[in-house]
Amino acid sequence: MSTSTVPDYRLDGFTAATAEFERDFFHTTLSDDSFVPLAAHHTADDRDSYLLFFDRSATWGVPGSPAYVALHLTRDTELGTFRFSQETHPLVPLGQRWLIEQGCPPDGTELTNTHGLKPADPLTTRLEDRLRSGPEDRLEVLDHYTDDEETWALLRDTDPDSAELPYRVFLEEVSFQGNTYTVREGAFATADAADDWLHDRDTPLPPASAPALARAEAAIARSPLAPDRPAVAPNPVATARPAASAAAARPGRGRS
Repeated sequence: MSTSTVPDYRLDGFTAATAEFERDFFHTTLSDDSFVPLAAHHTADDRDSYLLFFDRSATWGVPGSPAYVALHLTRDTELGTFRFSQETHPLVPLGQRWLIEQGCPPDGTELTNTHGLKPADPLTTRLEDRLRSGPEDRLEVLDHYTDDEETWALLRDTDPDSAELPYRVFLEEVSFQGNTYTVREGAFATADAADDWLHDRDTPLPPASAPALARAEAAIARSPLAPDRPAVAPNPVATARPAASAAAARPGRGRS
């Protein structure tokens, strides 16, 4: 039997800097007894904290909702106040990427939670590293959908080398029997073509070109972040997957 504890935000003695921050932090952490800590980094001066959680309550929320919460806390030690920003993400490396963009050292986003699912193969690790690293404005999340067996994210890659096929689907599939997961990347010329594939699934996921993969692997090799990431959702709870043929199951495109 597992027990839930409130995450350590290190806010003892601090109050929100404004009423708006107080309200937003309350709503963000309303279900934080369901937050499973995956990564945490606190600066030496204790002014900044960078946190990544798996939100178990997402299983019972709006279908398709992302399950990872990335949180950046900033404290004013003189005034005794704090501010924060947060985003939800469908895939762990996208949450890590956002924390890095907020100023977290890349190695501060390494996962410390070792329970749950692990990458099934080296390609999965390489693709996750690609999502995690690279220029801040290169990848734009357009759409995503999460369930316990499959998560996909549709991104636009602004790198000139990807100009012919700029729309990328990253598909994460879970094998509960093997306690592993795979990530694969598909490349499309238009967002509509990617949508059509996600809806119909009548052909294999069209891979990115070999030269593009080689360039991506070279970029990963230059990344300071360690390549291996441990588990994703600990003790996942199976839920019904949306029917691929049902139009109502397809979320509308929007920013993550």
